[in-house]
Amino acid sequence: MIKRYSRKELTDIWSEENKYKIWLDVEIAAAQAMEKLGQIPKGVSSIVRKKARINVKRIHQIESKVKHDVIAFLTSVTEKAGIKARYLHLGMTSSDVVDTSFNIQLVQSGKIILKDIDQILKVLKKQAKKYKFTPCIGRSHGIHAEPITFGLKLASFYEEFKRNRERLVYAIDQISTCAISGAVGTFANVNPNVEKHVAKKLGLKVEPISTQIIPRDRHAFYFSVLGIIAGSIERVAIEIRHLQRSEVYELQEYFSKSQKGSSAMPHKKNPILSENLTGLARMVRSAVTPALENIALWHERDISHSSVERNIGPDANITLDFALVRLTNILDNMIVYPKKMLENLNITKGLIFSQELMLELTKTGLSREKSYKMVQSYAKKCFAENLDLFTVIQSDKYIMNNISPKNLKSIFSYSKHFKNVNLIFRRVFR
Repeated sequence: MIKRYSRKELTDIWSEENKYKIWLDVEIAAAQAMEKLGQIPKGVSSIVRKKARINVKRIHQIESKVKHDVIAFLTSVTEKAGIKARYLHLGMTSSDVVDTSFNIQLVQSGKIILKDIDQILKVLKKQAKKYKFTPCIGRSHGIHAEPITFGLKLASFYEEFKRNRERLVYAIDQISTCAISGAVGTFANVNPNVEKHVAKKLGLKVEPISTQIIPRDRHAFYFSVLGIIAGSIERVAIEIRHLQRSEVYELQEYFSKSQKGSSAMPHKKNPILSENLTGLARMVRSAVTPALENIALWHERDISHSSVERNIGPDANITLDFALVRLTNILDNMIVYPKKMLENLNITKGLIFSQELMLELTKTGLSREKSYKMVQSYAKKCFAENLDLFTVIQSDKYIMNNISPKNLKSIFSYSKHFKNVNLIFRRVFR
């Protein structure tokens, strides 16, 4: 990952230093269990914990010769911890260490991403309640449809991120497994109690059945959830970008006093942060397909998944964390223009009330088809001649004879559209 789109809290998790530290924790926990079982001498784990040091540079030097990262790691540990370190890794295979550690890194990342989502939920709740009854136009296909409130728009995002949180909690649970089962998962040379001890020590669950690896459907699910969260980020970002367009301008990203929008045009204020989020969302989603393809490996294991996970593990988690924090800041500091929202709401001169007019006509005895056709003809006239619908229909004798002035006036008001806002808010923020 490049530093521009990274936060230290996540990059530290995916650093070589942290990876090897977790590897050492796994090896020491396994050694503790083996000591209790009488398989290796007492004191091995305590000596290793006391004397071993993670030296990334040295591990890389050894790996350049032996072409195996776990062997290079163990050799480096032995150099520092002494002869007793030779008892480490007894009966284990490399994947026992690598897979268990990879899952720990995913869990560590997932927990931070959960905190990020909590912050987004907090800001969305605050802003939704602030703009609960701020009228704005609802759009379908990019075209004015009927009135909503800006608070409802934000409440919709809130509910979606609630679902994202639930999915991520489950994905973290799915990935919180440990496998210390040996070369092909049969425990031929390692006692199952070692796996049980390591899992408990590191806050994981025992993988019910592994091959040489932990099954990759677990990882595919985790990365798929990250992809869904990225999709939700982009949904919000796209909305902000559309609403900041010059023709709309119902809100904008915060623009600081010294900020520049364009090297050529001094007047520009561009939604660059939201555009950036759209791009970052694409990057996170790009990890989903290779994660799914990692499920099908040859027999008990091949190595085709390894290079994929070395890339998508840090990249997807670090990028998503950065994107979530950025989105929180955008939502917290966005500038909303209620007057412009109201202005845009009225831009079609009453056409947004066409459905209510049509429904009222059906109450007079007209079929829905005839009512629709009548209102549509007046709507077309208003579009073509830039006229007000309320004014135009007053020339229709049937409408004026069958709909009272009071009812007609009520049709062209926002109150009906907002009567259930409180109900929806209770459902969302219960």
